Amino acid sequence: MQRVLCNAIVDEIRMVKPGEKGLNTYRVEVWGREPHDYVRIYEIAMRSDTLAAQEGLRRFVEEMEQLDQQSGT
Repeated sequence: MQRVLCNAIVDEIRMVKPGEKGLNTYRVEVWGREPHDYVRIYEIAMRSDTLAAQEGLRRFVEEMEQLDQQSGT
C-alpha cells in the first residue's frame, strides 16, 4: 500500500460566539497526490480550524486506504 499524501484548506462556516457553548463548523477541502488524486469536501464541527483540518486529513487517508484495499493495491 502506498502512503497517502494530501493537503487541506479550511473555511469557516459557523463560529460560536464567545461565551456560547458548542463547536465551530468548518468546511474542509482535502485533495491528494497521485495515485490518490481525489478531492473530498467534509463539513466538520470542531473547536479549532487546526483540529478540523486534522480530522479532514484523517478521513481522507482512511477513505483512500479503503479504496486501495478494495482495488488490491
